[in-house]
Amino acid sequence: MTTRIDGKAFAERVREQVAHDVAALQAQHQLTPGLAVVLVGEDPASEVYVRNKGKQTAAAGMHSVERKLPANTSQDELMTVVAALNDDPTVNGILVQLPLPEHIDADAVINAISQAKDVDGFHLTNIGMLWSGGESMVPCTPLGCLMMLRDQLGDLSGKRALILGRSNIVGKPMAALLLAQSCTVTIAHSRTLDLAERCREADILIAAVGRPEMVKGEWIKPGAVVIDVGINRIETADGKTRLVGDVDFESAQGVADAITPVPGGVGPMTIACLLDNTVTATCRQHQIARESLR
Repeated sequence: MTTRIDGKAFAERVREQVAHDVAALQAQHQLTPGLAVVLVGEDPASEVYVRNKGKQTAAAGMHSVERKLPANTSQDELMTVVAALNDDPTVNGILVQLPLPEHIDADAVINAISQAKDVDGFHLTNIGMLWSGGESMVPCTPLGCLMMLRDQLGDLSGKRALILGRSNIVGKPMAALLLAQSCTVTIAHSRTLDLAERCREADILIAAVGRPEMVKGEWIKPGAVVIDVGINRIETADGKTRLVGDVDFESAQGVADAITPVPGGVGPMTIACLLDNTVTATCRQHQIARESLR
């Protein structure tokens, strides 16, 4: 039987731990972590995502700040907003919602965020620290994937891991995290030769390529753990749509030892890890050992 890894339930446990640590910060240090989210424009999906972040931030007992700017906001205007949040002592984490309008240089904006407040983990300094084994903020989706893998497998040392996808948001930081766990890591992509065979060698398979149901059951090593990061909307025979991952979930049944579903797998972990990162950032900014809160 293939275990279905319940991302919703796992994310709820992460949020409960975050709320506990926030309460301890308030009681022991008179600190309330603050998360600021900046949204430029009126992208419907981004608006929903930002609204959910705000609700979950408040539910965890944290201070939630939203800065909504019109789509015609200039690069300089956005940089001014980021600079003000960098200087705001009540804000411990800053996230600029992507994608940004085409006239704005997203990389420049991300790297204008204070490295200590970069709870998305996208700042060049955090990326470098992650790869060099230093103390960094870790991108939320890969962090959530790692949490679920460690919960499922325990010690990851010696496992063969294949990451399908080489994005800066998931694939590359996921590789760094798994290397730090002493896995043997392969990053595969659209030009990888004998892709199915490479996948069949993996004890851990991370699919983050953005192609619906690309990974079939016969690509999976029997007993492997599969983390499906993909979120793709496809049309059904009756003209409706549904969400699927990058892995053919049905054909993976009975082959994989465990797999994350789509929806309800990796997705819920992303915001939970954003909240977790905000608490971590708050502790580091005030030289507080997070373990002391428990």
